[in-house]
Amino acid sequence: MSRIGKNPIPIPKAVQVTMTDRVVQVKGPKGALQYALPAGIDAAVEGEQVVVTRTGDLPEVRALHGLTRALLANAVAGVTAGFKRELDIVGVGYKAELKNPREVVLSVGYSHQVTYKAPEGVAISYDAKANRLTVEGIDKQRVGQVAAEIRGVRPPDVYKGKGVKYSDEVLKLKAGKTGA
Repeated sequence: MSRIGKNPIPIPKAVQVTMTDRVVQVKGPKGALQYALPAGIDAAVEGEQVVVTRTGDLPEVRALHGLTRALLANAVAGVTAGFKRELDIVGVGYKAELKNPREVVLSVGYSHQVTYKAPEGVAISYDAKANRLTVEGIDKQRVGQVAAEIRGVRPPDVYKGKGVKYSDEVLKLKAGKTGA
């Protein structure tokens, strides 16, 4: 039995979880998410918690057991508190500018500015004083993907650390050339 999969998911008071035709719908104060259950995995709402079970013992089904439980737990956490990733923009003259809550223009050392449009359900905010972008939303996977795509515009340089990095990322800088 999966150690993660066998743990029930507690449902907070403000969250509503419903099952319809192998699709789990989670509604909360921040929004709603849905997740289609894979074959071989069942979920049931029992009182104040969601219990995820598997129907077989095949390796593929066992692998999906813990994954499904974790994704449903992330959906419950997302509709109650939401998720956020912070990105630091490091470098002289490197900055960002918000067009609207879902569109950001990055000036990160290229000859042109890079415009990034976030998908629906993800909001981006910018603190000019700290030069920090904050990506927020209720879907953990989507928030992480948007943060990774913004970081991918100009990943941190290995020698000086210039570029876009996660705020909790620790960079190990390489030593430069040693003169003769």
